[in-house]
Amino acid sequence: MEKLKQLTGHQKASIFMIALGPKKSAQIMKYLNEEEVERLTLGIASMHNVKNEEMEKVAKEFTELYMAAHYISQGGIEYAQEVLENALGTEKAIGIINRLSTNLQIKPFDFIRKTDSSQLLNFIQGEHAQTIALIVSYLEPQQAAAILSALPSERQTEVARRIAIMDSTSPEIIREIENTLEKKISSLGAQDYTSAGGINSIVEILNNVDRATEKTILETMEIQDPVLAEEIKKLMFVFEDIIKMDDRSVQLVLREVDSKDLAMALKGAGEEVKNKIKKNMSKRAAEMLEEEIVFLGPVRLRDVEEAQQQIVTIIRQLEEAGEVIISRGDGDEIIE
Repeated sequence: MEKLKQLTGHQKASIFMIALGPKKSAQIMKYLNEEEVERLTLGIASMHNVKNEEMEKVAKEFTELYMAAHYISQGGIEYAQEVLENALGTEKAIGIINRLSTNLQIKPFDFIRKTDSSQLLNFIQGEHAQTIALIVSYLEPQQAAAILSALPSERQTEVARRIAIMDSTSPEIIREIENTLEKKISSLGAQDYTSAGGINSIVEILNNVDRATEKTILETMEIQDPVLAEEIKKLMFVFEDIIKMDDRSVQLVLREVDSKDLAMALKGAGEEVKNKIKKNMSKRAAEMLEEEIVFLGPVRLRDVEEAQQQIVTIIRQLEEAGEVIISRGDGDEIIE
């Protein structure tokens, strides 16, 4: 039999079920799904001559993890670690918490994801751009978008750029930042190396920010780092990308868009976009749209951008539902 630390989670689970005996194991399996039952059954069947010592060690590890999970549910990771340190010693407690954090997929800064965005902004806006980028990259896209939108324009691009080029971050750095925030909000325990940020992360965030913030960041980034800006834009869909959509998709979108929003959005659009839209409308509908655009007269840029963003949101929702197709650059051509 392999050493305990070399066993996979499923192997340990199989040994634990053997240790419990057939009756108790059967009771547990009632609460598992079909795939889990199948994997456990195969695992148990493949075990031969499991020693009592091995079963005791697995049972002990399960008990420790169960205790830790219980303490976390009562008072969070810090409370659990403190209790376990008193009971088992610092080194063992940290090991248990790290394993449990990985198993539960607990991410750094989990607590602040429940914090109001405006309140969180007050805590982090004075931090270095790299620190803000790290924290924001662990937030849900909508919360991250709210934070990014509220930052001064000159910091928006810098933070966005740092998120896009971010790679794995060591647990020591994460722990240090969490400890700094602990006095202000709360912090989480350490865990293994974890990846956050990257192109996909900033794309998700930019897909949720307002149109003005999106434009500011992309336009500035095109000057500072045109290669990175192009990579991001390939994965994003912006209002001007309507010209890349197939006619059927445009027609489906037009069914969902309010005529007033469309007129407002096209007030600040280029001729290519206008022509693409009108091409997919009846002649009468196109004429009425043009009349409505003229009737609007002078409008605020912010209103135009909001209308464009509403349409983009509809397009992204339709794409997510599989109703429209969006071409996103290289390797993503549409085949008729």
